[in-house]
Amino acid sequence: MDEQALRSMVREAVARHLVGPAAAAAHPQPLTFLAHSSHYRYGLPESDGPCLIEPSVRCNHCGYCESHGH
Repeated sequence: MDEQALRSMVREAVARHLVGPAAAAAHPQPLTFLAHSSHYRYGLPESDGPCLIEPSVRCNHCGYCESHGH
């Protein structure tokens, strides 16, 4: 990328920010999610017994069984 192409990109970016909300609506931006579905945790009852994933181990409330494990 040469200097002229870079200057052109900077001018376009500045112009997009200076035109205001009406023009910004004409050029929609992708949505940004604040939370991803993989972070959802299911509501399971509290257990002080064996782990649901590995029954030979006592539950240490890690939350792995309440999610998809991500």
